[in-house]
Amino acid sequence: LRGSDLYFLFYFSMGCTLDVHPTENALIVQYEVEATILGELGAPMVGERKECQKIIRLKSLNSNTDISSLAQKVVEECRLIHPSKLREVEQLLFYLQHRKQSNGIEELLCRCFLQLDEEASINNIDEYVELLYEDIQEKIRGATLIFQLARNPDNLEELIQNETVLGALARVLREEWKQSVDLATTIIYIFFCFSSFSQFHGLVTHFKIGALCMNIIEHELKRYDLWQDELQKKKKKEHEKSFRKYQSLLIKQEQLLTVALCLLLNLAEDTRTELKMRNKNIVHMLVKILDREDEELLLVVISFLKKLSIFLENKNDMAETFAVGKLARLVPCEHEELLSTTLRLLLNLSFDTSLRSQMVQAGLVPKLSSLLADEGQRQLSMCILYHISMDDRFKSTFADTDCIPQLMKMVFDCGEEKMDVELISLCINLAANKSNAQVICEGTGLKMLMKRAVKMKDVLVMKMIRNLSQHNGPTKSLFLDHVGDLAAQITEEETEEFVIECLGTLANLTIPDLDWALVLKEYNLVLYLKDRLKPGSAEDDLILEVVIMIGTVSMDDSCAAMLAKSGIIPALIELLNEAPAYLIDLMHDKNAEIRKVCDNTLDIIAEYDEEWGKKIQTEKFRWYNAQWLEMVENRQMDEAGEPFLYEEDGESFIGNRDILERPDLFYSADGIISADAAISPEFYTDFYSGELTQTGYMSR
Repeated sequence: LRGSDLYFLFYFSMGCTLDVHPTENALIVQYEVEATILGELGAPMVGERKECQKIIRLKSLNSNTDISSLAQKVVEECRLIHPSKLREVEQLLFYLQHRKQSNGIEELLCRCFLQLDEEASINNIDEYVELLYEDIQEKIRGATLIFQLARNPDNLEELIQNETVLGALARVLREEWKQSVDLATTIIYIFFCFSSFSQFHGLVTHFKIGALCMNIIEHELKRYDLWQDELQKKKKKEHEKSFRKYQSLLIKQEQLLTVALCLLLNLAEDTRTELKMRNKNIVHMLVKILDREDEELLLVVISFLKKLSIFLENKNDMAETFAVGKLARLVPCEHEELLSTTLRLLLNLSFDTSLRSQMVQAGLVPKLSSLLADEGQRQLSMCILYHISMDDRFKSTFADTDCIPQLMKMVFDCGEEKMDVELISLCINLAANKSNAQVICEGTGLKMLMKRAVKMKDVLVMKMIRNLSQHNGPTKSLFLDHVGDLAAQITEEETEEFVIECLGTLANLTIPDLDWALVLKEYNLVLYLKDRLKPGSAEDDLILEVVIMIGTVSMDDSCAAMLAKSGIIPALIELLNEAPAYLIDLMHDKNAEIRKVCDNTLDIIAEYDEEWGKKIQTEKFRWYNAQWLEMVENRQMDEAGEPFLYEEDGESFIGNRDILERPDLFYSADGIISADAAISPEFYTDFYSGELTQTGYMSR
């Protein structure tokens, strides 16, 4: 009573659930209490609900206790238990009466099965299994109870000893998974618990659960397509009702797909098992699921694809199924782990040129650029963008995004700290495009880059500046303010790598208004350039940049005259004389394009210089002859273990060692066989030029 207001407090006991105490002879009653405060007029004002539990200890319970009488007494004395639960109380008391103190896994299983049939004999586990699977609902209930046991890793070692139970679970899953999604999901969850530990993979494989999961996934995907078709055929009035039903079915199906894929992902630790999955089209199934909306399912699918993507065949499957386009819709998304996993998969795929093309077509460049502001996803996004930027076809797509401004901000925010290699590498690639270069140099962009490069002696930043300097137009004219800074770096004291980039940048500045004569004199560059042309004075890369630089400044007549007076021209001629020898060395390079260019260049040199022509011809002959000799030697070694492989008339060819030393076995031809029976270099030249006519063959 407060003032003139009256408050009345009422308590209502809600429905209860029963369980046994894990260690004592006692029942646990779990119930809810709801308290409601009514106002003066009887209207509810405040309500609260609370979960409670009561323990009923059964001190008199022993092996001789009459279970029926005790159950009746418990129900009568505990008002929380409704009389309708009398049979359930009897079941629990019966279990407590026979429960062993060890409380091992077999006893826990007994408890599960006893809840299904009060008349079961607890001395025979096999009977419990049969009772467990009398109908679908009972099977679901029993499987759920076993799943609760399997969730605790401590129980798995004991549970694996009871092969009857696991075999029954596998059999029911194999025979009845189509009848109940709930049943299939629960049983797969049980085996998933085992698959989480490598030592139990043999058990899961023994019952062929992995193959069964593959069949289930394939079937559920077909069922999903049928649902979609049926929804399309429904009229407007029927569609809403059917859609609600479809949604509830979809939730259960996606839960089933999630746990089945989790199990398969665990089993895929073994590459042989993973190969079997691929042979059953796992990649196509996973890509098809990417259309779903359930984030947990998508996380499992993308994690699986990421694991598979490290193999070429799987990567090709993803390319064929256009997985990139489906992944693009998840970038960005609010689920952090899903976004991160998606980016990691895209990074794996971005090593492939065709897949990078799909990424650009799917609009991933602006999406990834927007993620540069997210510190958690920045590194992954930057690596993918770097791979895309490696292709000249896609560099221009960056100019219309906010990627470059963000990158420039990140560069300047580094201050004097070392810059991430991914960041500067991406900047270097983008600077090679004219449109990007204009965006980079906007405002004080070029000035800030020059300041950092010169102050930090940063080779990579200078490499970026060098790329910027190669573009004609307004960008190049901006370098007029920095010519002096660049020229000042070209000294013997600076590192060669840094000087190379500075020289390369200056060599790109073909600007009419630039007074090169003044620059050369002020920074004493003529002497430096001349000294670098001396044999052995510098590495090839630096010499190349010196030559290019000389070519650039020579376009100015006054500079050309200055260089001529300095004695640089003889040094250039001497350098040119070394070129054929250098090209001969590169003639056998591993890179096919380099070999092609060198071969063509050497042909031109040989055409105009007879002396070099003979040297080139001899070198080519020596090279190809060496390859032929090596082939013969390898063949003889291979055949050494089979001396009679080519036996004829009781004598093997391998044993006849002087066969190649008998010129009488060859048809003679002028210019082909020399006095010492060796093939001349001239024969090689004619043969490879296609001018040799057929004159003979080796005879046995």
